[in-house]
Amino acid sequence: MAYSIMVVDDQSSVRQLLQEYLEEQGFHVSTAADGQSALYMTRHDPPDLILLDIMMPKMDGYQFLQQYRKERQTPVIIITAREEETDAVLGLDLGADDYVVKPFRMRELLARIRAVLRRTQEPGKKSEILRAAEITLDEITHTVTVHENPVNLTPIEFNMLATLMRSPGRVFTRDELVDCLMDCGFSGLSSTLNVHIRNLRTKIETDPENPHYIETVFGVGYRFTKSG
Repeated sequence: MAYSIMVVDDQSSVRQLLQEYLEEQGFHVSTAADGQSALYMTRHDPPDLILLDIMMPKMDGYQFLQQYRKERQTPVIIITAREEETDAVLGLDLGADDYVVKPFRMRELLARIRAVLRRTQEPGKKSEILRAAEITLDEITHTVTVHENPVNLTPIEFNMLATLMRSPGRVFTRDELVDCLMDCGFSGLSSTLNVHIRNLRTKIETDPENPHYIETVFGVGYRFTKSG
C-alpha cells in the first residue's frame, strides 16, 4: 500500500513538479494552493505526510500548522525559500518534523520524506507483513520465511527485500535502491549492491541463477515480481 502525500504550495508549477515526481516514486499525491484548502482536504482524507509551504494566501503555513496540530500528528515537512530559512525554525517549534530549502534537489527531498515517514510510522499502520507467493516478510518481528521455512537474512538483505516487496513490479534503479538502503542507515552500498543482490537471491530463490522473484532489468536496475 503506497503512502499518500499532500503538497501545499501556492505556486502551481511547484505543485505540479512535486506531484509528478512523487507519483513516479510510487506515492499517492494530492495538492492544495493554500492552508485553508489543505485543512479542509486533510479533514476528509488525511494523508500520511504533508509538504508545506510557508508563504501562502488565505492561511499561511504557520497558521495551518497551528490549527492542524490541534487535530492530527501527521508528519509535516516545511518547504521554504532560502531567505526564509531562519523562519523555518518557527515551523519546527509549531510541530513540523523537518524542513527543506528551495531550490532543493529532488533526491534530497525524497530522502527527507522517507526518513520522516520511517521515524514517525506507527507500528501496525502500514504493511507489517508482506507476502508474495511463498515468501512472507514480517517487518515487526524482522523475520522472513520461504515455503514456511525461516530464512536468515542480514539487515541489509532484509531491508533490500522489504523495499522491493513494498512496490512489486516497480523497477528500482541502482541509485534508487542504494538511496533507500542508505535511508535505513547503511552506507557504502554502491560498490557492493551486486553482491547483496546475489546473496539475497541465494537465500530466497529456488534457482538463484534464474531468479523469479528479484528480476534484473538490464541497463536499469531491479524489480520484485509476486509470481515465483
